[in-house]
Amino acid sequence: MGHKTVPVTRTAVPRARLDAASAPKVAATLQALATPSRLLILARLREGSLPATELATAVGMEQSACSHQLRLLRNLGLVVGERRGRSVVYGLYDHHVAELLDQALYHVEHLQLGLSETPERDVDEDMDQDVAQVAGASALE
Repeated sequence: MGHKTVPVTRTAVPRARLDAASAPKVAATLQALATPSRLLILARLREGSLPATELATAVGMEQSACSHQLRLLRNLGLVVGERRGRSVVYGLYDHHVAELLDQALYHVEHLQLGLSETPERDVDEDMDQDVAQVAGASALE
């Protein structure tokens, strides 16, 4: 079933630039996380794999509605299903999905507590990027 889900530890994720080719894929993933029912499914699967029928009960959804959401999550590569006898057992695709959930929860908790973490940034590099963006926007006008 996909990659093994492992306990999440706070590690630095390699930073990649978002480009025009990957932006739609990232947007689709984030849109999938924008639905409370899907988040509940992913959060429950974060605890371990479950057959679809048990998962529906665990998250308080009708079987058909849960199956619909699982199909969407599977198509986006967030969950995997493995047939076992007459049922399909679902789990998270890999530890990256668990990390997405953890980071989203961590962010919301920080907002609720009024905390912020200022990432270390190169101010000169950020200003250069801002100037380039403004220049690019002016050229389009």
